[in-house]
Amino acid sequence: MKIENIELPKHPLFLAPMEDVTDSPFRRICRKKGADIVFTEFISSEALIRDSDIALHKMSFDEQERPFGIQIFGGREEAMEGAAKVAESSNPDLVDINFGCPVYKVVNKGAGAACLKDMDMMERMAGTVVDAVKTKPVTVKTRLGWDDSTIRIQEVALMLQKLGVKALTVHARTRCQKYKGEADWNWLKKLKNTPGLEIPIIGNGDVTSPELAKKMFDETGVDGVMIGRGAIGNPWIFEQTRHYLETGELLPEPTLKERLELCAEQLRLSVDHQGERYGVIIMKKHYGQYLKGIRNGKKLRMKLMEHDTMDPILEILLNYKEEEFFAVV
Repeated sequence: MKIENIELPKHPLFLAPMEDVTDSPFRRICRKKGADIVFTEFISSEALIRDSDIALHKMSFDEQERPFGIQIFGGREEAMEGAAKVAESSNPDLVDINFGCPVYKVVNKGAGAACLKDMDMMERMAGTVVDAVKTKPVTVKTRLGWDDSTIRIQEVALMLQKLGVKALTVHARTRCQKYKGEADWNWLKKLKNTPGLEIPIIGNGDVTSPELAKKMFDETGVDGVMIGRGAIGNPWIFEQTRHYLETGELLPEPTLKERLELCAEQLRLSVDHQGERYGVIIMKKHYGQYLKGIRNGKKLRMKLMEHDTMDPILEILLNYKEEEFFAVV
């Protein structure tokens, strides 16, 4: 599969952009564990054109992350044009437009999934970004529609292709569903069978295991699969899925030691990237997933949450002995 000049393997696996999750440390971890392409958190176009330190920091990256994309969102064409130029100047591998975020504070500003209610606005926004970005491919991530009665994803895809968008990711839910209910993969199959549609289609929604990734590829014919919440605390899902796609065999689940060591590695990267205070804070949302399913994982997580500096957390993670730890707490 290719996105313009970006060469990807057959059945590529993408890390979804997720607010307060897909920062540079997490992207590096996921690339190390087999994600073929990763994305920044979605970044406000208004913040970018105002040189917001937070927004600019969200764009910062390490060369180990390549190929990676910067995702932007906004409700004004002028702001999206300026933000696209700022994003391109950071030298990502691609620039992605968010037309799918269902959060009220985003939609209320005419951004994200709000564009699903107004195809003319979506066309103007996408065209503005494509025209502004001169040296990188522009891609789009969206949803099926605003609600069940407004699903026009095939029409949307053909319109975006005509504008020069090089790939389209579709979260197979409507905006009204948000993250509830089941993703409707039937629409992904219909989309892939759309006459005249040639750009790659990446499927997203409810892929939380290697088996489900393979099922999406097999049942819908999508060119790539994007994994979001299934990767939080479980970056192994990418290498597990690649192995399963190539061999039909499932790799063993990571051991407790492997889980704790990778969590520690992400903590170190987080502190290096964000500074100790915020680097420790942002990691707190990852502990629960790294420890999910292990005996007394909740107790261990609560112990980790007690600390606001890195060293005592690393001490617990790297020297953890279950029988000793719970004998003294």
